Amino acid sequence: MRFPNFLLLSLVLTSLSAAAQQPVAHLKIDAANIVRHASPRMYGLMTEEINHSYEGGLYAELLSNDTFRGNWMSIAQWSLVLKGDAAATSSLDPKDGPSTALPQSLELKVSSASPASPAGLSNPGYWGIAVRSHTAYTGSFYAEANPAIGPVTISLIANQTGAVLATTQVALTGNGWRRYAFQLHSGQTESSAENHFELTVAHPGTMHLQLVTLFPPTFDDQPNGNRQDLMEKLAAMHPNFIRLPGGNYLEGNTIKERFDWEKTIGPLVDRPGHQGPWGYWSTDQFGLLEFLEWTQELHVEPVLAVYAGYSLKGEHVTPGPDLEPYVQSALDEVEYLTGDANTHWGAERARDGHPAPFPLHYIEIGNEDWFDRSGSYPARFAQFAQALRKKYPQYKLIATAPIPEDSTKPGDAPDLVDDHYYKSPEQMFALVHHYDAAPRTGPKVFVGEWATVSATPTPDFGDALGDAAWMTGMERNSDLIKMASYAPLLVNVRNAAWRTNLIGYDALSSYGSPSYYAQCLFAAHMGDAIPQSTLTGINPSARFFYSITESRQERVLHLKLVNATTLAQPLQLALQGAGSGAHVATVYSLHGATFAATNTLQNPQAIHPVQSTLHFTGTVLTHTVPALTIEVIDLPLQ
Repeated sequence: MRFPNFLLLSLVLTSLSAAAQQPVAHLKIDAANIVRHASPRMYGLMTEEINHSYEGGLYAELLSNDTFRGNWMSIAQWSLVLKGDAAATSSLDPKDGPSTALPQSLELKVSSASPASPAGLSNPGYWGIAVRSHTAYTGSFYAEANPAIGPVTISLIANQTGAVLATTQVALTGNGWRRYAFQLHSGQTESSAENHFELTVAHPGTMHLQLVTLFPPTFDDQPNGNRQDLMEKLAAMHPNFIRLPGGNYLEGNTIKERFDWEKTIGPLVDRPGHQGPWGYWSTDQFGLLEFLEWTQELHVEPVLAVYAGYSLKGEHVTPGPDLEPYVQSALDEVEYLTGDANTHWGAERARDGHPAPFPLHYIEIGNEDWFDRSGSYPARFAQFAQALRKKYPQYKLIATAPIPEDSTKPGDAPDLVDDHYYKSPEQMFALVHHYDAAPRTGPKVFVGEWATVSATPTPDFGDALGDAAWMTGMERNSDLIKMASYAPLLVNVRNAAWRTNLIGYDALSSYGSPSYYAQCLFAAHMGDAIPQSTLTGINPSARFFYSITESRQERVLHLKLVNATTLAQPLQLALQGAGSGAHVATVYSLHGATFAATNTLQNPQAIHPVQSTLHFTGTVLTHTVPALTIEVIDLPLQ
């Protein structure tokens, strides 16, 4: 086979680059000399309703706009279905609904219909509805109708062929508002998201509809639950906590549009929903209790963020009497999480189906309050802190902006401060040593949002190198940095409003980015102590980074190595405390051919961890870190 001259030259240069390497570096590790303690809960998760992270993402509901929000044109996502000679109209009725929270409904007026020519509505889901073979789907709807218009036929239909993939009928049993449940079962079919939902009737009449839902099998078979593949990917990240309800979603664009937790609990029909800050409506069907049950399913703890009187477009609540209702709301919210059934809000939680309290150690007051130009945050924080510490002195408080020492009374200072970083790969490389010389007095640090931001919708390998480099810096300073969570976590690739996001998906499938796999490796191999180490022979300007932690009970060193250069890096490791016998180290390697290499829905495993072993004897190990490679090496101690 003959190659064009330019391609042959490219192959030669690539070969030469792969063969070239840096001078040997020397890393000395003294496992017996512990210089700092490492945080036991370093890595966690942070999400908010952005990029359809919940509705159209983690929250498994398949139908979009299931509460019939209207706009100036129509009722978004719902279309008339008229088969044969059927005739009907649909419109929004703003005065007839099943609850005070949902006072409106869709009115379907059918003037002509028959079993052979039904009329009704269709919904496309969130850019499609995934249908798989031999799968059970559950759903429900609220209807007000004369039973003579029924029965209601529920179906999943293939977009291209019109084939009915699953169908069932529901008899209407009364004239007033009633809730109807149903199940659908698909047969043998090729997995696809090019499908839609239909709800039809076979007789003339008028029917009002509200809260039409459809769920596939959910994680742990939980009702109103979460999407299986996304939950499995999150579990593989080995998180210790979830910061909820997350970021701008907590604040809202205005005070009115904040995450008002009391309106997100209880039966779905009693949740009015609210306008989210990222351009679309949130039904709040994934509400506070769903957040908390999510932590339970992943066996982690919540880091609860409470609204603190500041919203994104600049509105703020003046400290003092005006702020008191919001402080009381925060106290009530903590009681909803942690109170037993004898408390008011603990009893509400029990009525909502969760009698047992949730664990809690950290409360965050606000979000990104450094944007508040009024200068009110220190006083607002102090007012929240005084009330929370009086009733709940056991919890640590997190500030979202620096609190000047001269502005606080004794006891009002935060336990942690939330720092956020969104940087390019080069900026992340430069930031790695940011906390090395930071004072160890005063509040600890929660890096509540961070990401190397370059590619869209999910990180490429250059971003993963920046992320991994930054994580070595956080681990090296994990006596000061107690917790960290990448953000944003999830993106429906059909709605990438923000770059860059860790996990991408569409209606049918999902994938982890290169940064996702770096996160998984770092979190799964994190010790509880930081031993003494020194690295020599590396040019200070070189993009080579490392961290080392030790799991003292298991007697394992976890060495993280990041080579963000195009040259291989030879490394000689001197391991004091490893013993003189034979050793087998486990290596987890993540490699990209270029910064731009990445994973996609079409090629989800282009970059993924590869496991191998290193055999050595005694206390010296010679190893070469390939170019553009992230490695985690577990070194057993004797």
